[in-house]
Amino acid sequence: MNCKNCQIELPENSDFCNSCGGKVIRNRLTFRNLFEHISETFFNYDNKLLRTIIDLIKQPEAVIGGYIDGIRKRYVNPISFFGLTLTLVSLEWLILQKFFPHLLNMSSLATNGNENFMEGIFDFIQKYSSILMMLYIPLYAIISRTVFFDNKKYNYTEHVVAYIYILSIISIFGLVLNIICVLLGYDLGAVSYINLLIQVLYISYCFKRLYNLTKLEIAARACLSFIVYAILYVVIVILIMVVVFLLEGKEPIVDFFRSIAPR
Repeated sequence: MNCKNCQIELPENSDFCNSCGGKVIRNRLTFRNLFEHISETFFNYDNKLLRTIIDLIKQPEAVIGGYIDGIRKRYVNPISFFGLTLTLVSLEWLILQKFFPHLLNMSSLATNGNENFMEGIFDFIQKYSSILMMLYIPLYAIISRTVFFDNKKYNYTEHVVAYIYILSIISIFGLVLNIICVLLGYDLGAVSYINLLIQVLYISYCFKRLYNLTKLEIAARACLSFIVYAILYVVIVILIMVVVFLLEGKEPIVDFFRSIAPR
């Protein structure tokens, strides 16, 4: 008998391949064993995915710190976890656009005179949500590495890994919250502040545990991170304005930068 995954020869009574670890499948596919496989994959506590989500909530240092320290079998690796999250977020937007289009707006955040601008921002976020998530990771890693300039426990690449996990689980939190809120009739703009609060609290919680900080220390680091974020934001805005100035009259590139520049 040969393994169907790697073709290595196996003893007839083997249940798993000694080379690739794949399970030996002897029965034909039926609805029953298909359902059993799905249940085992997604709903079993011993499953990597469920264990990764639960431990990212309960003890994020075990998942993030463990992966950085070389524990690679216990949890879903960050790239796969991030890819799954992007898929779920894309699916969420498709469902919301199809069944709750009237709630996909930022009207609750708009003030007199900037309704069109807020709607444009929201449309931009919807169209490029996956790209934005990928851009946030290196940006946030720069901020956190700068904030922990005096602590060499994790380098920049390791901060990137941390944020892949962190932003993935935050996106899952946001996905669940968004669906609950639209089912209750609230537009997404109304829950954006809640999502932002969850993001700030969870990031602080993760780094508190990763660096073994006291509450006072993490509060001080959080304040410093807001300062660094504000500085980076100003720099990015200036760069956008410079690009707009240099490309003046060169459509449609200039329109793109104007659309994302704050007004």
